[in-house]
Amino acid sequence: MSEDNDNKLNLEVPAHLEYSEEHVWIDASVEPAMAGITEYATEQFGELVYVDLPEVGVQVEAGDEVAELESAKAVTPLVCPVAGTIRYVNTEASDDPSIITNDPYGEGWIFKIELEDDEPDLLGPEEYAKIVTE
Repeated sequence: MSEDNDNKLNLEVPAHLEYSEEHVWIDASVEPAMAGITEYATEQFGELVYVDLPEVGVQVEAGDEVAELESAKAVTPLVCPVAGTIRYVNTEASDDPSIITNDPYGEGWIFKIELEDDEPDLLGPEEYAKIVTE
């Protein structure tokens, strides 16, 4: 049986991304790097109803709360796992938060950040998959 079949929630964990323990993904293969929440996070939140995006141009440190996600269940801060400068925000996701729920690794990205640290402390896909399936 493959690891994918062992994943009891059958969640997607794209191999080209890096992850934080707070369920934020980073795609550092593009510049500026893209960030969003994982499919696991969308499952935990339920349908998002409001997204408070960070401001473009703001400098953040790893561990800073940069956005707020609101669902019927709770209001949850989005903790940025990397340091850098916010360069773009996804206003479409702000206008229609269901984009994040329905396509968290694609159209549902939340912000793009110019990384300060070229080796942020993130988890690989295998490490992250272990966290969400245990």
